[in-house]
Amino acid sequence: MTTSELSDVRFLAARPSPIVRATDLGSVQVLKHGNLYLLTDPFGDVHPDSRGLGLYEGDTRILSTAALRVDGQRPVLLAASVGANYRGGIQLTNPSADANPASKTQTTAETESGPLDELVGRTMGISRERLIGGGGLEERLRIVNHGAASRTIPIELDLGVDAADIFEVRGYPRTGRGTLLPVAVMDGRLTFRYDGLDGVQRLTHVACSDPPESVLADTPDGQGGGSLRLRWVVPLAPGETRELAWTVWATVRSSAPTSTPTGAPTSAPAAPSRAESAALFPPVPRISADEGAAAYHAWERGTTTVSSDHELFNLVVRRSVADLRLLINDGPGPDERYIAAGVPWFSTLFGRDSIIAAYEALPFRAQLAVETLTVLAAYQATEVDDWRDAEPGKILHELRTGEMAGTGELPHTPYYGSVDSTPLWLVLLAATFEWTGDRALVDRLWPNALAALDWIDRYGDRDGDGFIEYRRRSERGLLNQGWKDSSDAIRDRTGAEAVPAIALAEVQGYVFDAWRRMAPLARLRGDEALATRLETQAEQLRVRFEAAFWVEDQRYYAMALGGDGRPADAIASNAGHCLWSGIVAPDRARDVVDRLLQPGLFSGWGIRTYAAGQPGYNPIGYHTGSVWPHDTALIAAGLKRYGFDDESNRLVGRVLEAAQRFPDYRLPELFCGFERDESTAPVPYPVACSPQAWAAGAPFLFLTTMLGLHAHADRNELELVHPHLPDWMGKVTLTDLRIGEASVDLLFHRWRGTTSAEVLRKVGDVAVTIRL
Repeated sequence: MTTSELSDVRFLAARPSPIVRATDLGSVQVLKHGNLYLLTDPFGDVHPDSRGLGLYEGDTRILSTAALRVDGQRPVLLAASVGANYRGGIQLTNPSADANPASKTQTTAETESGPLDELVGRTMGISRERLIGGGGLEERLRIVNHGAASRTIPIELDLGVDAADIFEVRGYPRTGRGTLLPVAVMDGRLTFRYDGLDGVQRLTHVACSDPPESVLADTPDGQGGGSLRLRWVVPLAPGETRELAWTVWATVRSSAPTSTPTGAPTSAPAAPSRAESAALFPPVPRISADEGAAAYHAWERGTTTVSSDHELFNLVVRRSVADLRLLINDGPGPDERYIAAGVPWFSTLFGRDSIIAAYEALPFRAQLAVETLTVLAAYQATEVDDWRDAEPGKILHELRTGEMAGTGELPHTPYYGSVDSTPLWLVLLAATFEWTGDRALVDRLWPNALAALDWIDRYGDRDGDGFIEYRRRSERGLLNQGWKDSSDAIRDRTGAEAVPAIALAEVQGYVFDAWRRMAPLARLRGDEALATRLETQAEQLRVRFEAAFWVEDQRYYAMALGGDGRPADAIASNAGHCLWSGIVAPDRARDVVDRLLQPGLFSGWGIRTYAAGQPGYNPIGYHTGSVWPHDTALIAAGLKRYGFDDESNRLVGRVLEAAQRFPDYRLPELFCGFERDESTAPVPYPVACSPQAWAAGAPFLFLTTMLGLHAHADRNELELVHPHLPDWMGKVTLTDLRIGEASVDLLFHRWRGTTSAEVLRKVGDVAVTIRL
């Protein structure tokens, strides 16, 4: 870059836009690859509104405005499609001339570009192709003149950056934020700059294929007051096609010691030095569809293929396979990879969410579980830290890397306020060994397993009553620390909220299951004393659980015990997880199943988190009446465990019917709990993540449950326990189902109410046995 080029740099100050709290994710289009994800409206635009639209990298919104105008108007939407999770296309055309008041006075005029009233015929084909890869976003705008006359088309693109932390977008209050600096502009390149309070300068770079004819600040139309407006004038002959493209990516560096205050500068900054210019205008990344295609091809090749004679079911499964890949993030450490909890609010590492999603998908892609176990072990707590609710051996709840975490406004560096991540990590470790037989993995993670077991013993029981409970210590921590972690989730039958320390019913089941599963691993490693102790502890916990949690007059288990010793005995879905873990007494299982399938809890689309008709019930409540697919999937697995095959399949069928009514056959994080008889389709929850990890994993757990898949890789055996296809499915084929180093292809066939299984192909040493 020459000295004369450096002198061409100019700086424009755009008025900061207000950060609008996101309260609605309706009609949001999602693209994601790696840690970069894009949320737009159906037109492909990003503008400040209640949907939290934008281009995000990790926890930071790196583009908050990207609105297209053609001939001064918003194009008309024809169709939008997501060709793959990392690329998508939108087809548009120009509106009629009478839709543009500025054009009405000229409709009879003749110009060198032809009669303006030709716009009435919608003669322009407009497409927006977006591609994420290589650490950036490329958008390619294509315009075709289908009219009979030549035209000159003004193209305008408003671009803006607020550098908002994802918690700001979600509505978390801040006492102050960093400084937006003037935008550096030069020859088709723009760099937006934000000096964060955490000492990090965040830069968003834009490179245009064709330099715009003008770049203006402070757009007057109200669509993103903090944006710059780029303008091109494109001549088009009849039948001619023109393309414009722009690439957006982000970099970070330490904040400059002298920052320009927010707002317009009193004088233009001096021309940047050569080093500063290199930082302001770095090389444009190469963004290729090949990267995403290769990643998805490898993912599909490494995942068991599922096919059935029910095409809608196949579409749901294919969507889940793709969404699990979409949610893969690169970790902060080298070679770290993990499944993010959900887009957009939870596109980061979560303990509980990542573990459950990995467990659900385990038979079909064990690598996901191995990666999850490994990255969570790397962040296992080693000290007591009240601010982060951390104690030695505890598995994290949530990791954040944005400005608010960096400044200490949030304890998420990482935050450990989850009572169930630690026992669930142990459950996943044991289950992963069952499917992989990977002794080296167990040996490598054994110190982490011992630390997790020690956390349960030393810190889990806070009041000495023999149950694992939680009480937050961080002033910015979660009040409730189970999977139902909203502040109003845990209640008694009067609607009163439980007081800490709170012992959740399902957590006792998770610990019970963890102890039982870890005992064989301890024995495998030659520690008979530990194995015996774990089995004894599990049995003692089971006995205590039955005595304390069973509510006789309701013939059901309380959802929790409060710190005051009173049961939180509202009817909720928690007891279904107890079936999944196996802690429920067999002679009480029928009562639990009957209650789960009554109309109060069963909406007809799935199991509600909280039964209708009780004080505190709300079908639009996050944990007080909504339906979560993963919740129903775990409950269905619990019903199967206790021999309720038909009842389990009923739940499977209803949730999969719900999936077929959501866009792209994608199960969302949750949906509203309205009664199926009153709503012909499941009602979306307004701010549900979609895609979301354990919702994407739910169809795989449904399959595992229906087919009765149980692996014992250490003894080279796959056991099929009561395989039972529902009446709406005739056959299912699994191709390349892996058990340890072996693999099998299986065909399951339903005939006259009975399900049979056939081995189509077998590679390696594995025996397949059926237990009817």
